[in-house]
Amino acid sequence: MGSLALHAVQVGFHLDPYGREPAQLLEDWTTLVDVAEAAQQAGPRVSVVQACRRAQILIRNGVGYHFVADDVGTSELIDSLDPDVIHVHGLCFPREVLRLAARMPTVPIQLQDHASRPPRLWQRPLHRRAFAAAAGVAFCAKAQSLPFEHARLIEGKTSIHVIAESTSRFTPGTQADARVRTGLTGHPCLLWVGHLDANKDPLTVLEGVSRAVEALPGLALWCCYGAAPLEKAVTKRIEEDERLRGRVHLLGRRPHGEIESLMQAADIFVSGSHREGSGYALIEALACGLPPLVTDIPSFRALTGDGAVARLWWRGDPQSLADGLLGITAELGPARRAVVRAHFERELSFGALGRRLLDIYCELVSRGVNPHRLTLAAAGSAR
Repeated sequence: MGSLALHAVQVGFHLDPYGREPAQLLEDWTTLVDVAEAAQQAGPRVSVVQACRRAQILIRNGVGYHFVADDVGTSELIDSLDPDVIHVHGLCFPREVLRLAARMPTVPIQLQDHASRPPRLWQRPLHRRAFAAAAGVAFCAKAQSLPFEHARLIEGKTSIHVIAESTSRFTPGTQADARVRTGLTGHPCLLWVGHLDANKDPLTVLEGVSRAVEALPGLALWCCYGAAPLEKAVTKRIEEDERLRGRVHLLGRRPHGEIESLMQAADIFVSGSHREGSGYALIEALACGLPPLVTDIPSFRALTGDGAVARLWWRGDPQSLADGLLGITAELGPARRAVVRAHFERELSFGALGRRLLDIYCELVSRGVNPHRLTLAAAGSAR
């Protein structure tokens, strides 16, 4: 089957807790649109089926978005679209996956991880059947599949694919112009984009920055964030450390479009994450050519070419961050930003993501469906 004849249906079962309207979801959930358009640009026809509070069909840039309010009726809708491959976002919808497999037993199903963990022991039999009903499972990094393999959730002929969760429309722009627009200062100028929570670990980042200040007296850190359970602790840490007072700026929540300008203006993107499914902010930083100083975790290694365009530091270790900060500061300049952007174009751009998705879709379609999978799917749907 040629790529132009292939029809991929991308499915999201996650229901927006805020109950936003379909058109608003397309604006707010940028990855929903970006992944669909990246795949379609590579050749296949793409449709999206997304759980929503209200049913509606919208067409954007040639992609049909089918918002469905009836969970049980979702499989019927997908069947009516006559897909060649089904791409399900998330690993925590076993009943829905089994329902799809039972209704369309010859259509391969690709599951994609979005920061999932293996389910509790009592939930695993159901999930095991759902994984067996899938032709493939995708992770941002191969290491992320290991907990699922060790739990015997992924076995047999289910393929494991490595692919980023999304891409970005951000561009490098001109740093000097962006500094004027945003008012960012600092030499170096660090940018944090992420929640202030235990997983993102802002307190370790602050300690590492504090340790580096003596060697980098012009350093400034600017923090954009949404959820902030640690905001009080962060504010207290800044106020109590004279090396941080006046050089750490808490910007709070900022519009998505403004994040692009901030990334264009900054010198370094910093993250303290202990765990990530992928790293949307990191992908955006790479799109802007912003050199990353990020933790040495599987998804960040994968996104940065095993650290080829980043400085990696040990999560939870402030001295490792401070050492990495000194190292990356010595490498800053237009040439470094060009290398980072070139990596994004090659590995994470719309074209790169689309080609990778197309390769996965074509592989699954050409391989066909394992007959053993059909038995498992049918048994699972009956439970």
